[in-house]
Amino acid sequence: MKFDPLLTKAARLAKVKDYEGSLKILRAEEDRNYGSFKYYFLCAVVSLHAGIYIDALSNFKKAGQIKMKDPNTMLGLAVLYLKRLDTVRALDIYLDVKELDPKNKIAKNALDIIRKHSDSESLSEWLITEKYKKLFPPIPFSGITYKTLGALFAIIFSLFLLVSIILVNLSVIKNPLKPLGTRSTVEFTLTQQERNSPVTAQGAFRYILTRDQATGLYDRALSLFTSYRDEAAKINLNRILESNASDEIKNKSRLLFSYMETPGFDTFRRSDNINISQVRAEPFIYRNVHVIWSGMATNIELTDDFTKFDFLVGYDTRRTLEGIVSVTFDRTVSINPERPLEVLGRIVLLGDTSDIALEGVSIHQSGRLEN
Repeated sequence: MKFDPLLTKAARLAKVKDYEGSLKILRAEEDRNYGSFKYYFLCAVVSLHAGIYIDALSNFKKAGQIKMKDPNTMLGLAVLYLKRLDTVRALDIYLDVKELDPKNKIAKNALDIIRKHSDSESLSEWLITEKYKKLFPPIPFSGITYKTLGALFAIIFSLFLLVSIILVNLSVIKNPLKPLGTRSTVEFTLTQQERNSPVTAQGAFRYILTRDQATGLYDRALSLFTSYRDEAAKINLNRILESNASDEIKNKSRLLFSYMETPGFDTFRRSDNINISQVRAEPFIYRNVHVIWSGMATNIELTDDFTKFDFLVGYDTRRTLEGIVSVTFDRTVSINPERPLEVLGRIVLLGDTSDIALEGVSIHQSGRLEN
């Protein structure tokens, strides 16, 4: 039963047995609530619990004139008749409530008491103990209590936890409780010998590093790896692989590369994202690095085995074109060419050239991107 704010306040005061405060509010609201069943019923119940039986009877009768078959109103009238030892009228009302609501516990309890105390003297003795108050209709529900909110939160949290456990076990999502920085790095740590000879003078290289630069790049990559920042770590490792670093450091860089994970939209660190102009400038250090780029798809080629399209990077706003990159998925992917999209993909180099393409991992296409 929902009330307006003032009646809600009155009901809450009655719930904590401040009947005087509740009735004060209700009496001040009488004119405004003329003809309201909720008002009369609330006045009746509060008066009943406060022991003002004349007012309770009057208001129960007014409520009953509006809703003749309301079980709680009938229970209020019945207990007042019972208190007057008018068992005939009380019994008739309890039987009517039982017919309307066969599972009504108050009516069932009252009928048992009437049968047990069939004579007036026995019933009077029972009424003196004030046990009759358990036959009162309850004070109407006045809103969500803190207890109800707590129970509701507990249920929602339990369901969330259960679903999360199932999804983690099915590898649909990663374990959110898995601590970061727990990756083992013992096998990747440079030995003292490797630190003593981190560079070589033999061969052709794209980048020439000093001893400190070579070990510094590797240590930085290892630190990023332990923090689950794989894409940032790859950039450092690629620079090592394209440099005059020693074979030992390069081999450890390749091994470290093999332990890195493919990100999803939910795990990708946007702060480590690389734009297409950076890749164009130094494509070799971004080989196999994952990126998320926004744009539009065109020239879509769709088969049962693959999906391929030209990706207009930066053209999601339809104002600036940052570049065009070929994207290939090794599966069928549904794409709407009329709407912008985000592509999560791995940068690949086309042969020994500086031309790049994306090996698709996932796409995200929604109306939100159009805004």
